Amino acid sequence: MRVVTKKTISIRGARTHNLKNIDLDIPKDQLVVLTGLSGSGKSSLAFDTIYAEGQRRYVESLSSYARQFLGQMDKPDVDSITGLSPSISIDQKTTSNNPRSTVATVTEIYDYLRLLFARVGRPTCPKHGIEITSQTIEQMVDRILEYPERTRLQVLAPVVSGRRGEHVKLIDELKKEGYIRLRVDGELVEIEEEIKLEKNKKHDIDVVIDRIVIKEGVATRLSDSLEAALKLGNGQAIVDLIGQEELRFNEHHACPMCGFSISELEPRLFSFNAPYGACEKCDGLGHKLEVDVDLVIPDKSLSLNEGAILAWQPTSSQYYPQLLASVCKHYGIDMDTPVKDLPKAQFDKILYG
Repeated sequence: MRVVTKKTISIRGARTHNLKNIDLDIPKDQLVVLTGLSGSGKSSLAFDTIYAEGQRRYVESLSSYARQFLGQMDKPDVDSITGLSPSISIDQKTTSNNPRSTVATVTEIYDYLRLLFARVGRPTCPKHGIEITSQTIEQMVDRILEYPERTRLQVLAPVVSGRRGEHVKLIDELKKEGYIRLRVDGELVEIEEEIKLEKNKKHDIDVVIDRIVIKEGVATRLSDSLEAALKLGNGQAIVDLIGQEELRFNEHHACPMCGFSISELEPRLFSFNAPYGACEKCDGLGHKLEVDVDLVIPDKSLSLNEGAILAWQPTSSQYYPQLLASVCKHYGIDMDTPVKDLPKAQFDKILYG
């Protein structure tokens, strides 16, 4: 059965208050503004007709038990309204200068959205586009055993991922612990071989934990190998299906490629009004206040003694000039040198402390 969605709200015979039996079609999914002279019926149409009917229908959809707490709502004086969705009304007289007050918070839709995102959201690594999940060893084993019998694989533990260096000490430690093979930058090598890495290039080093052929009864061995790989790889493991694909697993809630992690999704993570979910840089406000150095010190040819810091001119208090003099004395900054000639380290001390 095909459901046809009406693209307009069709109002016929609206006579609420001073409306004179009007017919009107309002398009959906668009911003519609009602304008007109005072007393022309704007509020009667928007609040007392459209919103009132939407609320009345919503209340009627509830159980009789719930309706007894909400009261009976009268039907607006209108012949018919079709295509009407659930409606929300915000008092036009309500004003707030609080930047944390939005349409969503005023209508409390915000709380439902946070709950919705926390329950159906799927976090994704911003760098690799991979879904971030946490897995148990049992889930990893089940995933691997989905492949057909006789599939050959090797279990690896990533110990270096995209890091520069020769990693001589690490390789020596792995050799002492009894590991036999490594995969260095995609190439399998025996750990007893002389392994020379370029110091200034980024390298990937994976330790071969076990080589396994999928067959009946292999689950226990596979589980033990994965456990060893996760322990050595700080919660990460790689399963190289030889000649096929490569599977990456992470027992933490993190990206298996780069380790980018995020906690389990919960409503407070989507709250810009709570420290747990707010942006660390703007505190959830969407903008930052920063100092414009060119406004604080517009003429850098002046020295500090000549009043280079315009923000303190004129001053009726000696507090800030004395504070500046103490800082300059402590760090050996010459207050008679033009600001433009001061070393960057000294200039930063003056600006940022």
